[in-house]
Amino acid sequence: MTHISGAASKAARSSTPLVVLETQVYRGPNVYGYDPMVRFQLDLGALEDRPSNTLPDFTDGLLALLPSLHEHECSLGRPGGFVERLREGTWIGHVTEHVALELQTLAGTRVDHGKTRSVKNRPGVYNVLYTYREERLGRLAGFVALRLVESLLPADLRGLQGAARLLPSDVDTRLDPEAPFDLEAELGELRRLARQHTLGPTTDSLVNEAERRGIPYLRIDDASLVQLGYGKYQRQIRASLTSMTPHIATETASDKDLTKKLLDRVGLPVPKGVVVRDADEAVRAAKRIGYPVVTKPLDGNHGRGVSLDLRSEEQVRHGFDEARTHGRRVVVERYFVGNDHRVLVVNGEVIAVAERVPAHVVGDGKHTIQELVDEVNRDPRRGNGHENVMTRINIDSHVVDLLARAGRSPVSVPEAGEIIFLRDTANISTGGTAVDRTDVTHPENVTIARRAAQVIGLDVAGIDLITPDITRSVHEVGGAIVEVNAAPGFRMHLQPSEGKARNVAGPVLDMLFPKGTPCRMPIVAITGTNGKTTTSRMVAHIFKQAGKTVGLTTSTGIYIDGELVVSGDTTGPKSAKVVLMDPNVEVAVLETARGGILREGLAFDRCDVGAVLNIQPDHLGLKGIETIEDLAWVKSLVVEVVTDTGTSILNADDPLTLEMRERAGGQLALFSMHGGERAPTHLKAHIASGGLAVVRETTLLGDELVMYDGGQRLPIVRARDIPATLGGFATVNVQNALAASVIALAQNVPLPVLRTALTTFTTSFEQSPGRLNLYEGHPFRVLLDYAHNPTGLEYLADLVAHLRPPHGRVIGVVGVAGDRRDEDMTRMGELAATAFDELIVREDDYRRGRRVGEGARLVMEGALGAGFAQEHLHVILPEHEAVDAALRLARQGDLVIILVTEVENVWERIRTFDSSNTPPRLPQDPARAKNESHRA
Repeated sequence: MTHISGAASKAARSSTPLVVLETQVYRGPNVYGYDPMVRFQLDLGALEDRPSNTLPDFTDGLLALLPSLHEHECSLGRPGGFVERLREGTWIGHVTEHVALELQTLAGTRVDHGKTRSVKNRPGVYNVLYTYREERLGRLAGFVALRLVESLLPADLRGLQGAARLLPSDVDTRLDPEAPFDLEAELGELRRLARQHTLGPTTDSLVNEAERRGIPYLRIDDASLVQLGYGKYQRQIRASLTSMTPHIATETASDKDLTKKLLDRVGLPVPKGVVVRDADEAVRAAKRIGYPVVTKPLDGNHGRGVSLDLRSEEQVRHGFDEARTHGRRVVVERYFVGNDHRVLVVNGEVIAVAERVPAHVVGDGKHTIQELVDEVNRDPRRGNGHENVMTRINIDSHVVDLLARAGRSPVSVPEAGEIIFLRDTANISTGGTAVDRTDVTHPENVTIARRAAQVIGLDVAGIDLITPDITRSVHEVGGAIVEVNAAPGFRMHLQPSEGKARNVAGPVLDMLFPKGTPCRMPIVAITGTNGKTTTSRMVAHIFKQAGKTVGLTTSTGIYIDGELVVSGDTTGPKSAKVVLMDPNVEVAVLETARGGILREGLAFDRCDVGAVLNIQPDHLGLKGIETIEDLAWVKSLVVEVVTDTGTSILNADDPLTLEMRERAGGQLALFSMHGGERAPTHLKAHIASGGLAVVRETTLLGDELVMYDGGQRLPIVRARDIPATLGGFATVNVQNALAASVIALAQNVPLPVLRTALTTFTTSFEQSPGRLNLYEGHPFRVLLDYAHNPTGLEYLADLVAHLRPPHGRVIGVVGVAGDRRDEDMTRMGELAATAFDELIVREDDYRRGRRVGEGARLVMEGALGAGFAQEHLHVILPEHEAVDAALRLARQGDLVIILVTEVENVWERIRTFDSSNTPPRLPQDPARAKNESHRA
C-alpha cells in the first residue's frame, strides 16, 4: 500500500474518522487492474495518524472475529503476511480491503486480490479496491467490512459516514445500517445474498473451466444463463443445459412416461408403470404392477414428490398426494431394490458415475434422530443450498411422514449402528451424499447409459440407474433406468463425499468448442482524443469490404453489418457488450472512450488490436483526471489488454502515445504523418527492425500512404484518392486513414481489399454522420462536423484554409460542452477567430454544472481577445436557432461551418433549409448576450 504522510495538520482533518466519499464498480479490466473490482474512496480523517498498531486491542479483536485472516499473504507473499502488517502498523483502508475480501470468501465466493492506494494531493484519502465474483455480494462485503472495522475502533474514533453508498440498490439487504454491528447476522446476510445471486455449482464449474481455457464469458441474466465466447462463435449454457441441447429432447426427458416408452422400445431396462390421475387409479395400478411401488410426478425434478418402497394402499394414497403437489399427473411404477446411481453422459460418452445415498443418520443408542441430524449438519462441508460440497439435512414434513411410516419420530433414539434414512430419494440437494463409482462401473452398464442418452437425444444427460451392484451388469443382477434427466447437476461428481473428484465440466467444453474451433472473434478497440469515430468507421468499412459481418460502436450509435441498431453515444462497455453478444458478428470494432473506462472498465477481457490515436488535453478536471498524463494513463489500458498474438497500434508522432509501447501487449505497430526522410529516429528504427508501420510519404505522385512490414515497402494509396480526405486537404482524415490501414493490415486484410475500401470511404452523412459532411444543395456550401476541442478545431481551421471560397465568406457556428476547462473554451474562441469571417457562438444544452451562457461567454472572450471584430460576432445560445441564423446569414458562394452535437437533427435542418427566401437575421448581439450570461 502506498502512503502519503500528508502535510495537513490534524486540526485540518475531518473530525469524523471514516467517510466514504465515492464508490465505483468495475466490471472488466480497468485503470487499477485487469479483474472486476469494487472501489470506494475513503477519507480516514483522524485515523490517518492512527495506523493499526496504535489502536488498542484492534488487531487482536479483528483476528478473533476473522481468524481466517491469518491465511492472507498480503505484500509479504506468505500466509501470515497480513497479520505481520497489522502488528507493524498499517492503515485502516488497507485493513478494510482485506476484510472485504475475506467476508466474500466466508460467504462462499473465494476472492483474494485487492489494493489500497493514496489519492494524489489529498492526504488521508485512499482508494480501496478489491475483487469480486458477484457484484452485489462484493458491494455488500465492502459495507459490512467498514462496519466491522469501525466497531473495533476506540469509542472516540468511531463514526462512519457514507458507507450506505456501497449497498446494492437492486436487492433488499435486510441490514439496518443504524443497528449495532453483529458479525453473525451480517455474515448470514452475505451468505443469503450469495445463495440468491452467485452461480450454482454446475454453472460455476463450466465458467471456471472456460476461464481456465481462455474462453470469455458474459453473464446474461440474474440466474444461470451464461454466454461463452463472443459473437458468432458464442455458445450458451444454463446450468448443464447448452445451446446445443435439443428442445424436444428436454421436453421428452421431462415426461417420465414417454421416456420409459422410448427406452423400452429399444430394449433398455425400465420399470413397469402407468400414469394415473387420482388416488383410486393409483391404488388399482399398484395392485396390477405388484407391491412395492414408487409414486412420483410425471414431470418432476430434483426428487420432489417422490415416494419409494410403498407397500400398502394407504401408503400409495399418501404417495399420490405427495406427488400431486408437484404435478397434475402421477406415475406409479415398480420399485427396484438397489442402490441409486447417477450416470453422467456428455456428448454420447459416460463421464462420471456416482452412487447417491439418501440423507441419513447412524444411531448411537443415546441421541435422538434430531440430535443426530444436528451433529451431521455441523460437518463444515455441509451448507445451505448449493453453497458447500454437501447440503444440510432439513427435518421437514416429508421426513416426519417418512419416519412415521416406520413408527418413529424426530425424538426417537435409534440403536447403535442403526441407519435411519430421512429421504426416499438420494438427491444431494436434500442432504444426500455421493460416492464416486466411475472407475468400477461395469462396461454393460456404461453402454446402457450411453444408449439411453442417445435415444432421448440429450447432449448432457443424467441417467438414474437403480442396481444392487454397479460393478456387475444390470442384465445379471437386475435393475433399471428410472429416470433420464436433462440439465443434470454436477456437484456430486465435482465434489463427491467419497472418492475421486471428476472434472465433468471439461468434456462439456470439449463438446461446445471442439479442438480448433474458435471461441473469440477479432476485437479491435480504438481510443484517443480525436479521430476515434472516423477511424472506427473506416476500419468497419474495410472489414465489410473483406466480407466480414462487423459489429461497430461509435459516438453516434451501434451498427451491426452496417445497420444502425442503437442511436446515441455508444462508446462505453454496455454498448460494446451489445456487439459481443450478437450471434451474427464476426469482427468487433469498438470505439472506446475514456468515460466508459473510468465508469466501468472495459467490456472485454482482452482484444486483438488496441489502437491509441492521440492524446490531447480534453475532458481534464473530471473524475480525477487532472493532467494530460492522467488521460494517457486511462487510455493506455486499451493496449495493455492486447493478447500476446495481437497488435498494439500507436501514433508515432504523439509523445504520450508512443510512451505506451513500454506496457503495450502483443506486437507493436506504428503510424505516422512523417515518413521517408522526415521520419523520426524511433520510427526509422522500428521499420529497420522489420516492424509493421503505415506512414505518409511525399513522392512524385503526391502524398502517399505506404506500408512497411518485414523490411518490405509497399505503397497503398495516394492520400488525395481517399474521398474522406477531401482531396488530401483534410489532414485529420489522412491521419485516420493511416491508423485504419495499419489496423487492417495487422488483421491480415489483403492489400487490394484495403485499397478498395479506402477509395470508397467518403465523408457523406450516410457513411460518416457528423464528420466533415459537406452539403452542396444550396447556393452556398455547408460543412457539418463534430470538432469539440481545440485540437479538433485546429485541424478544421487548416482544412478551412484550403476550402475557403475565393469570393465568399466563411461563417462558423461554434459551441463547447460545459465540462471543458475555462482555458479550453477560451482557446476554442481564439481558434475560431482565425478560421471564420462571421462567428456564431452557441451553447450545448448539456452544460454540466455551468450557468446558462457561461460557456458561450468564454468562447466569445477568446475570440475577441484574439482580435475578432465584435460586429461579426453573434451569440445565439440554442443550437437550432444558431444553425438557422447561420444558414439565413449565408449568401451565394459562402462556406458555412457548423460544429454541433445534435448531428442528425441539424443535418435534417441543413438539408431541408429553404434558401430561396431567407433574409439574414441575427436576433442577438454579443453585448446583450454577455450581460444576460452574467445575470443567469
